[in-house]
Amino acid sequence: MLEPHHEHCFFSAQKYEKPFFEQSIATHNNLAITYFEQSLNEQTAVLASNYNSVCVFVNDTVNAQVIRLLAAQGVNTILLRCAGFNNVDLDAAKAHNIHVLRVPAYSPEAVAEHCIALMLTLSRKTHIKPTTACAKTILI
Repeated sequence: MLEPHHEHCFFSAQKYEKPFFEQSIATHNNLAITYFEQSLNEQTAVLASNYNSVCVFVNDTVNAQVIRLLAAQGVNTILLRCAGFNNVDLDAAKAHNIHVLRVPAYSPEAVAEHCIALMLTLSRKTHIKPTTACAKTILI
């Protein structure tokens, strides 16, 4: 028995994300992903035509109007590549029978490591060194 083919589109897709997603679906012949660099909003929702799901990030707009447009095009799932979901109108999704799935949590270790990296950035001024290195004005 053949499994159904699932078409997914990713909004706000960055070039560095694509290899990871492609590697993760490589063994699943029934999955296909199309990547859009544009953010999802009222004007770009038309790009989701003929897809089963949309995958969005934190700056995408998933309000009632966008959800209505997605539902009219047959989208049945909204996937979030983030833990937060404040940009999604959950009531509108429920009213249109669209499932919303998100990252449940982030690794506390990864968050702590990122915090330390930010502190080091401030302490060592590494965020300004690339531009000041050319001017030879680095003061540590």
